[in-house]
Amino acid sequence: MSDLSSDLQHVFSAQGPLAETIPGYRSRVQQQEMALAIAEAIKGNRQLVAEAGTGTGKTFAYLVPALLSGGKVIISTGTKTLQDQLYNRDLPAVRDALKVPVTVAMLKGRSNYVCHFHLQRAMSEGKFFSREDATYVHKIQAFAENSATGDKSELTAVPESATIWPAVTSTRDNCMGQECAHYKECFVMEARKRALAADVVVVNHHLFFADVMLRDEGVAELLPSANTVIFDEAHQLPAVAGAFFGEGYSTTQLMELARDAHTEYITSIKDCTALPEATAALEKAVRDFRLIFAYEGARLPVQKALALRNFESAYVLMQEKLAALDAILETQAAREPAVENCWQRAQALKVMLQRWLSAEDPNLVRW
Repeated sequence: MSDLSSDLQHVFSAQGPLAETIPGYRSRVQQQEMALAIAEAIKGNRQLVAEAGTGTGKTFAYLVPALLSGGKVIISTGTKTLQDQLYNRDLPAVRDALKVPVTVAMLKGRSNYVCHFHLQRAMSEGKFFSREDATYVHKIQAFAENSATGDKSELTAVPESATIWPAVTSTRDNCMGQECAHYKECFVMEARKRALAADVVVVNHHLFFADVMLRDEGVAELLPSANTVIFDEAHQLPAVAGAFFGEGYSTTQLMELARDAHTEYITSIKDCTALPEATAALEKAVRDFRLIFAYEGARLPVQKALALRNFESAYVLMQEKLAALDAILETQAAREPAVENCWQRAQALKVMLQRWLSAEDPNLVRW
């Protein structure tokens, strides 16, 4: 029996460290076999696809060899809920049982962290979708002042479904990056620094493929290089990868642009009186366009979408209102970095809308 097999057999045995420290643990032969296969794949720098039934103990089966491997490890989960469970419960339990001095970090997409810049803008604007949001924003402000991570999942007093969250978090489009006045205290940047320094980083599939996409575009990566990458719930990968490496345009992007541009009017360029009329016109054009579809989020073959009554006229009107907003933003872009960000997004969306309408073989439309 090899040393690797012997070591793992001891770890997973009824007298091993897992049994000694984890309540309710019981030894399973299938779990040991899976752990050995994973350990050998890590040692040999090989790929492995493993499938095991419910109750096998898959999480411990990959955590033990991952923590004992001694290299940098990225673990990607199918959902944020599983990501939280892995980071807060399973990883600490196995690390403590094995007594290995590895550092761990968790990294989520930027929309999961409170953004100081957008929180400040939301507080200044004072316009919310509901009374609850007006209450929630003060709780979020207090949380941001005292939290070490800014991870919104830690603020249980504000539901994840609350409509205030998009106003106080950032997206790839509206993040100000190094030009942001709050860059040094940014929760996203701090989370990335911790991830770069950690031995084991827990992410989710969406963030993993966002990192791959950025590397392909020549942009600085989100995740560190790793010796080992483990995908939990790997059957979800094709759908997630398809979403990232396909092309998709959404009316939500237009609505967010109109919202952010209007916020800039209220907070920084109040003398640009043409701006609120332009943002309102774009919002109305987008809503009218959405009404063409039978239900919100309709997903249709492009031929059927183009055949819908008033589709083309509503689409063209949406383009016109976007162009009008773009022209106004261009005259104001030099005044404020956030306004310039809105202008750049407007330009990119103009190109996207025009390219979609003129594309020779678009496969799918989703609004």
